[in-house]
Amino acid sequence: MTRFGGIDAGGTKFVCALGTGPDDLSERTEIPTLAPTPTLERVAAFFAARRDEVAAVGVASFGPIDRRRGRITSTPKADWADADVLAPLRAALAGIPIAFDTDVNGAALAEGRWGAAVGLDTFTYVTVGTGLGGGGLVGGRPMHGLLHPEMGHMRIPRHPADPLERGTCPFHPDCWEGWAAGPAIAARWGAGRQAADLDGRDLELLAHYIAAGVANIVCTVSPQRVILGGGVILGGGERLLGLVRSELLRLLNGYVRARELTEHPERYVVAAALGADAGVLGGIALAGSAR
Repeated sequence: MTRFGGIDAGGTKFVCALGTGPDDLSERTEIPTLAPTPTLERVAAFFAARRDEVAAVGVASFGPIDRRRGRITSTPKADWADADVLAPLRAALAGIPIAFDTDVNGAALAEGRWGAAVGLDTFTYVTVGTGLGGGGLVGGRPMHGLLHPEMGHMRIPRHPADPLERGTCPFHPDCWEGWAAGPAIAARWGAGRQAADLDGRDLELLAHYIAAGVANIVCTVSPQRVILGGGVILGGGERLLGLVRSELLRLLNGYVRARELTEHPERYVVAAALGADAGVLGGIALAGSAR
């Protein structure tokens, strides 16, 4: 059986696995994201020890990235700015194809193949966790262009009830990531607080920011579905998703008149079906397109 290597390159950990899909995901390992050299050497060694089993490898990486150069670019993650992600893999796996894309584009490919977007060709995947990013497919192809979408850095107005005067993003005072991702939750409500701990107006404020970004996506990309993943979404569960859907309809204010959205918001804004495995399965989906 042809097997692929998948890498979910995250800011906290790298998840590596072999397989062909959700029902065949084996030899999985997690490597803490430390400095680039020791982290990437361990990732390369994992696949080098299994190179006879691997037809191709896909890397679904945190960003921003330069796909053409195989590098992470202007990330605030310590030591990783301009890190060459692919060089150690290419050295260890000479002759094996390697694909490289953002973690959200990879997860979108996986959700389109096996998860919440099966049968759709234009949809968006957004992860809300330690960071916030979005990608997806348009006409069946991953979103690319100058570099790749940076949906997490769309500018979002501050909610007047927000105790934060500015968002937590070091680059922008008022972007989506800075208002809605994990560090913003901790900055507002205390270290260690997560979406699962919120209720009442606090949860409504978080839902407002998530819905505000989704509203921008609906108006600019016009996706057939919006899929939400990441630790904040998984932690908030259906309580958070329900508030996001109702707030999205309020913010759109009747302007987007599509029955798929207005009559069935629970089918339009959905949780990632692949859960925490969306990233590594995204790497495997990328590998399948690299041959």
